[in-house]
Amino acid sequence: MGAMTATPGPSPAAAPSGDSQPRKVLLAAPRGYCAGVDRAVIAVEKALEQYGAPVYVRHEIVHNKYVVATLEKKGAIFVEETAEVPEGSIVVFSAHGVAPTVHEEAERGKLATIDATCPLVTKVHKEAVRFAKQDYDILLIGHEGHEEVIGTSGEAPEHIQLVDGPEDVAGVEVRDENKVVWLSQTTLSVDETMETVDALKNRFPNLLSPPSDDICYATQNRQLAVKQMGARAELVIVVGSRNSSNSKRLVEVALGAGARDAHLVDFADEIDEAWLEGVRTVGVTSGASVPEILVDGVLEWLAERGYADVETVTAAEESITFSLPKELRRDLRAEAAARVAED
Repeated sequence: MGAMTATPGPSPAAAPSGDSQPRKVLLAAPRGYCAGVDRAVIAVEKALEQYGAPVYVRHEIVHNKYVVATLEKKGAIFVEETAEVPEGSIVVFSAHGVAPTVHEEAERGKLATIDATCPLVTKVHKEAVRFAKQDYDILLIGHEGHEEVIGTSGEAPEHIQLVDGPEDVAGVEVRDENKVVWLSQTTLSVDETMETVDALKNRFPNLLSPPSDDICYATQNRQLAVKQMGARAELVIVVGSRNSSNSKRLVEVALGAGARDAHLVDFADEIDEAWLEGVRTVGVTSGASVPEILVDGVLEWLAERGYADVETVTAAEESITFSLPKELRRDLRAEAAARVAED
């Protein structure tokens, strides 16, 4: 299917009147899977290969409809609570991390656990434990109800209070203004988080910062690429699910960078052709839990409507990888050793 032809007046996909410049796509790099998501998805796939179906997964392994549906077809069963997993079964904990009480529940249910928590989330958990032991009040910047926030808060509930943006700062109360530290959810908007931090520092001048930035490298890199695209594209399409925090932040960043319009879609067929009206340049990116096949679908959809010229906008190079969860590595090594012994 080529570009739509005009009926009276310009078609939704037409370039602005009198403008001979071609329509094009700016494709963000990096985009899609980060190292933590890749590790978590592979962990479920390897668990299914190693132990056979079913393998239970507590909460969505990552926040993406397509990924969850694909793993379900392979034999993964997603549950909301550990109590739903039959005694003696295998359960994988999602990339977002879980509170210590969840590990205790799994132990009581005699469950074999595979912890696919992203190592960058684990870092925040360890920071929470360390500062709680030093009797700090911990101000956790994040979104209420998000799995990652629930897991981190569970490490030291008596020390942690949630700050869900600059507007929450006025209500924060601490025991000792000289013993306060901030931590954050890893998938937030960098700019918005720093706004919250600045507001907290105005209230608590001796506020301590974490040893290193809690917002993960992949979140920051994807936001940086979108900032560069948003300054040049009238429309930005972010591929990602609506419960994906980092994907939703990309829409906000695109609008903040100057894009006239920005939308979050799971699949190409969710794009509304009306969005293309008067648009010459479309930016495309995807959240950190999105497989590239979904981006390919969006690029094909746009090409069919005259946006076939694709320019990659590179903000950073990523080469980070994480090893599989230790429980899986142990069993895979044992199986490999057994095969060698048989030979």
